[in-house]
Amino acid sequence: MIIKASSPEEYISKVPEDRKEAMSKLRQTILKNLPKGFMECMNYNTIGYCVPHSLYSSGYHCDPKQPLPFMNIASQKNFIALYHMGIYAKKELLDWFTKEYPNHCKTKLDMGKSCIRFKKVEDIPYKLIAELTKKMSASEWIKIYEANFKRK
Repeated sequence: MIIKASSPEEYISKVPEDRKEAMSKLRQTILKNLPKGFMECMNYNTIGYCVPHSLYSSGYHCDPKQPLPFMNIASQKNFIALYHMGIYAKKELLDWFTKEYPNHCKTKLDMGKSCIRFKKVEDIPYKLIAELTKKMSASEWIKIYEANFKRK
């Protein structure tokens, strides 16, 4: 499911009606807990949270015109997705998240690399996502990104 939008508000207005409230709450949860240095943006037809060029001028190695992506949220065909590159890149963060998840959700964790899938809006663990959002600073993400992903 691709939603073409030029702003997070427009994106949320275009998601299916039964997901609008959850997407809006997920967005607000992230914005409220997003560390300094990250900014909200639209990228890859999703709502994104990235390191702006003003803080990291090199941008994303796959497309340097794009700011360095960190998190995204999207309404996909069969689920709401939270993409978190920090979980993919830092094993300790992944371990923390997978250990904490059962304390916040009755459903089994549905995850692949950086993508966490929520098939039912009532299963979204907003408190856990708030904690996850706070766990990595922009400067830490830049260091991890450069060490693991950036082409030398």
